[in-house]
Amino acid sequence: MHSNISLPGLEEFRIKKSKEQAGVFHIHLELGIKSHECPECHAETEKVHDYRIQKIQHTKIFARETRIFYAKRRYRCSASACGKRFYEQNSLVSRYQRQSKAFKQAVALELIHGKNFRDIALRFNTSPTTIMRRFDEVGASLLEETKTLPPIIAIDEYKGDAGGEKYQTLIADPIKRTPLEILPDRKKETVKAYLKKHGQQVDMVVMDMSPSFKAAVDQALGKPIVVADRFHFCRYINWALERVKREEQKTFSTYDRKKCKRMKHVFHKKKEHLSEKQHWYLMRYLNLSEGLRKAYDLKEAYRIWFEEAKTLGYTDLSTLKEHLYDFYERVRTAEIPAFTKAIETFKNWQKEILNSFAFDLHNGYIEGMNNQTKVIKRNAFGFRRFDRFRLKILLHHQYKHINTRVL
Repeated sequence: MHSNISLPGLEEFRIKKSKEQAGVFHIHLELGIKSHECPECHAETEKVHDYRIQKIQHTKIFARETRIFYAKRRYRCSASACGKRFYEQNSLVSRYQRQSKAFKQAVALELIHGKNFRDIALRFNTSPTTIMRRFDEVGASLLEETKTLPPIIAIDEYKGDAGGEKYQTLIADPIKRTPLEILPDRKKETVKAYLKKHGQQVDMVVMDMSPSFKAAVDQALGKPIVVADRFHFCRYINWALERVKREEQKTFSTYDRKKCKRMKHVFHKKKEHLSEKQHWYLMRYLNLSEGLRKAYDLKEAYRIWFEEAKTLGYTDLSTLKEHLYDFYERVRTAEIPAFTKAIETFKNWQKEILNSFAFDLHNGYIEGMNNQTKVIKRNAFGFRRFDRFRLKILLHHQYKHINTRVL
């Protein structure tokens, strides 16, 4: 006697029996008899040869592990000259497989969003090796490879520790905010070879102030417009202030030296955003050191220029450049070596820095992707193979908004 139960994905099957055994939900089912075409002579037949029970691992039902016992039917061709025996067609499981299509789809989705292979294997009651093998299949079929780079790209490195290399390179689209490719290392020749092969349409590159990246871009793309990332050139000023602070606080009393070290954030925070207590500490330490006060004033002068640059960059680049030269002169007059060194870097990258405001582009989004990448790496306790690490990151970003089964 057949059960009257109906389950999603199994509508075409007749469920003969269902029961729970040792915490595992067992479902016995079969398809109805229907006409099939012989794969040999293409004659129609409904003649059943025999049945074979196939045990199939399925997705959880009622929060329990599920095993399906499928009475798989074999037909025999009714043509007297043929007599071919063949299995019936079904939507439950592929040929030679012991896991249902729904199970493989659920695993595929978890491979994109799950923490690591071992965690997925435990939740699906299978082996990590099976999960990794399935991931390789999913990666090959689902990943949308980038054939040609868009006109504007962003390049940045991150610490991946995969494939025997400490750093990898991420190439992304800063306009659509999507990752395009991950390179196995940050070497100039690797970046140059990839850009030369895929970068025919690229005319603008957003990047950090890396001489290696700059040389690779110029040699591969014929010196396109290079935009320096704002975070990377702003930190030279913050580093200069921090160097001065470290030197000056050595002359403070033990208490003030330690307290100044703990309160370093007040030197980098906008003055108008400081609380009353923070402002008190700031003024205290600026009054204790003339050198620190001069360094802080230079930092504030740069901040004012930077805020102005975000407004004037579109319309009045010449005024912006004049005010930057005024800042250079102010640094020269102050005679603080740390700031003098920072300004030398600014002069070397001045065109790229001004491009940042002229085109209003930066690497903020790609830095966020780097943080996500590091989280994925930590959750997986690292990746030995670079190809799997690359697939994991690219698939995660391409399908991170999907909340249903992967087809």
